[in-house]
Amino acid sequence: MTQLTTIDTNNYAAMAKAMGIANETKTSSKSSSLARLRINHAPIMGTAEVKGKNVNVEVIEGGAYKLEIPDGPTYYAASVKIRTFLQRFMYKRYVNGGASSPNRFIKSIMADDLNIDLKDNEGSFNCGKPAGYVKDFKSLPEKMQELIKSIKRVRVIFGTVELIDPMNDKGEPVDVPITPFIWEVDNRDAFKEMGTCFNTFAKRQRLLMQHMITISNSERKIPTGASFYVPVASLDMSNTLDITDEDQVMFGDFLSWVDNYNDYIVSKWAEKANSHMDDEDVDVVDAMVDIEVEEEVA
Repeated sequence: MTQLTTIDTNNYAAMAKAMGIANETKTSSKSSSLARLRINHAPIMGTAEVKGKNVNVEVIEGGAYKLEIPDGPTYYAASVKIRTFLQRFMYKRYVNGGASSPNRFIKSIMADDLNIDLKDNEGSFNCGKPAGYVKDFKSLPEKMQELIKSIKRVRVIFGTVELIDPMNDKGEPVDVPITPFIWEVDNRDAFKEMGTCFNTFAKRQRLLMQHMITISNSERKIPTGASFYVPVASLDMSNTLDITDEDQVMFGDFLSWVDNYNDYIVSKWAEKANSHMDDEDVDVVDAMVDIEVEEEVA
């Protein structure tokens, strides 16, 4: 018997799967075509002529947002406007290299929350963080305490960004179009600050792309006297944006990016895990902690 299904143009993910085209755009490696948004904590220095002499001056102040274009320039702005489409969560840990190995990041897959164990590209879970809640942190061995402190929980934000009064790395004004981006928010205070916006979306039952968020920064000091910066976000709930056909396509593109990234991390996990597990052990672990990331477009 031929199974009939109703064509739903508002549910691309389901229809693409039914039509057999869901995997057409997937690749075997991590996608990297998205621009990356970050906070540039240190000022960028340049030179200027003062009384006939070249002197060092700040051309970009510390705390500016920078937008790194893949295989292209980097742009800067003191504040930005973002339209969010998607958020995910992951773990990340920075590892200093040695004489025979470069510095590197260990990263987990991205998921809807951090309440499950997440495979990472080192063949472990959660970048080495023990599963579950640690009741008495001080009772852990010192090395384990240091390891846990080095692991960051990350709020990963996908959307489009508009730089306000953008500049190049010389401090010169430039024109930068509204750009799709990814932002890995791993600072603890920044994680909470951006979380307040997403909590508001949920409480008001509003979709992420319906409202704009304007973000500036706030300077913080550490005991050494150095500065770092955290975002200050202002969510505009007074103006509701329409969701266009182009927005639907971009939302699907972000979902595909996450799927491709997760496929890449899982493949690396399997390579590392299989190198020190026999087949029976791998099957047991997969059955216990395997994760599928499925999305439906409403």
